[in-house]
Amino acid sequence: MSMLSGLSARMPSRLRRSTGAPGRGNRKLSGRILLSQLAILGLTSTIGFLLFAVAQRAQLDSEYERRALAIASTTAAEPQIRDAIAYGTGGDIVQSIAQRIQTASHASYVVVIDRNGIRHSHPLAALVGAPVEERPLAALDGQDHVGIDQGATGRSANGKAPLRGPTGDVIGEVSVGMPEKDVMGQLWRELPVFGLFAALALAVGVGASYVLARRLKRSTFGLELEEITGLLQDREAMLHGIREGVIAFDRQDRVTVVNDEARRLLGLGTALGSRLADMLPDGRLRRALDGTLTGTDLTVVTDSHCLAVNRMPVTLHGQELGAVVTVRDRTELVGLLRELDSVRGLTDALRSQQHEFSNRMHTLAGLLELGEHETAFAYAVESAGAEPALAESIRSRIGNPLMVGLVMAKTTVAAERGVRLTLTEDSELGEQPPHLDRLLTIVGNLLDNAVDAAASGGTAPARVQLSLVEEEASVTVRVADSGSGVPPEARSRIFEDGWSTRPDRGTARRGLGLALVHRLVQRHGGSIEVSEGPGAVFTVTLPVPRPAPAVAAKGAGW
Repeated sequence: MSMLSGLSARMPSRLRRSTGAPGRGNRKLSGRILLSQLAILGLTSTIGFLLFAVAQRAQLDSEYERRALAIASTTAAEPQIRDAIAYGTGGDIVQSIAQRIQTASHASYVVVIDRNGIRHSHPLAALVGAPVEERPLAALDGQDHVGIDQGATGRSANGKAPLRGPTGDVIGEVSVGMPEKDVMGQLWRELPVFGLFAALALAVGVGASYVLARRLKRSTFGLELEEITGLLQDREAMLHGIREGVIAFDRQDRVTVVNDEARRLLGLGTALGSRLADMLPDGRLRRALDGTLTGTDLTVVTDSHCLAVNRMPVTLHGQELGAVVTVRDRTELVGLLRELDSVRGLTDALRSQQHEFSNRMHTLAGLLELGEHETAFAYAVESAGAEPALAESIRSRIGNPLMVGLVMAKTTVAAERGVRLTLTEDSELGEQPPHLDRLLTIVGNLLDNAVDAAASGGTAPARVQLSLVEEEASVTVRVADSGSGVPPEARSRIFEDGWSTRPDRGTARRGLGLALVHRLVQRHGGSIEVSEGPGAVFTVTLPVPRPAPAVAAKGAGW
């Protein structure tokens, strides 16, 4: 099944218009196939006919040799010939009997020879009484012999039978030959029949070749060889040149097309001919690829990528041929969108603080104008110490400046949305905690979800608590919110890609944060738990990686 199956019904007409009339070097595919098959059939029929003629000739030679042997055996059993040779009283008796048998059997010769090699009969009268000098008598061993003989009368099928006397001793031989012209005549009479069979077989082959050529033409939608080659080259260039993964499935959900980008994004090896169930474990990715999940731009999070998956069925003439799946890498885009959304939230918080600062300055200016200097001083001291006190409180528990900055930013954004974010008293994180990059991602996503949940409902006042505890064997992150909590029926799905109880907000795609956290935790051997409520408490535990064992110096020791 090809990716271009859906367009193939319209493609031939365009190609024919662009290709022009086929010339001698661009003969139609059906014509080429028909001519090739005709040539093959003609050649094979000719070879078969010749092989049959040779085989039939050998069979006729064998048949005429047996006939010559039968005549020789009959002649050797003639009592007059046997007595004449045994007692030397032959005279013209042997010659006359042999000529009569030769005429009756249409043999080319009937020759009677005694043990001394003297001919007693021969078609050529001059050779009667003459010895045989060319070869010794073959039948003196008492056995029958057949073969092809090239004698004085020409080429003939020969049979030799031993001539036995009254006592049973071999006293000579009888040699009979059937003329070559009889063998060839029989062969020429049989060849036309077999030639007719060969012609009928050739005609049937021609008809079958014509039907096959028409069927192939329909199967290729009228495309010629050059057009098929061009389409294949274009398809390969397109599939392996685009920065988008493409996978095609047939009606049995076997992979028929997969490009390099799809292998890279999905981690597939040799996928051609395989089924999804044999390549991928059950999960959102496999359900998106096999069509179980429906929709456009389905978001799937893997260990390395955030993907957008689309599946499109392919049909032709109302018949379903399979499906084509496109996979786009949105990892960088989703990261940028989430970062942009965070920056927008922080910008809104700073804008709100700017307004609050302006209000405070207006209040301070009014107090000074009224002459309330002591009250203005106290108000200024109180306003200036609030933010530094919060920062100092966070720094006293968290030593890493990146984590401090993240918590401060999330606290400001939460305050803008009416949520109070606090750091628990038991929190303690060093300057260089393990899994720092992963901790920043986990804490940021969990706090975003917690602030959203607390701001959208639950108990009042809206609050979020963060706990970061670094121990010798693990680092524990606990985020609790005052929201409505996780519904019991959704506890098994909250870590799936794209799952969310709220619609998308601006550019940020919902349902990715918890999925990313879950995959990060699983990849590094940690655990993540969620409470049943009220509110929601997410607890993440990451094991501290063990340091690599030191390698002893070469040659060290006592």
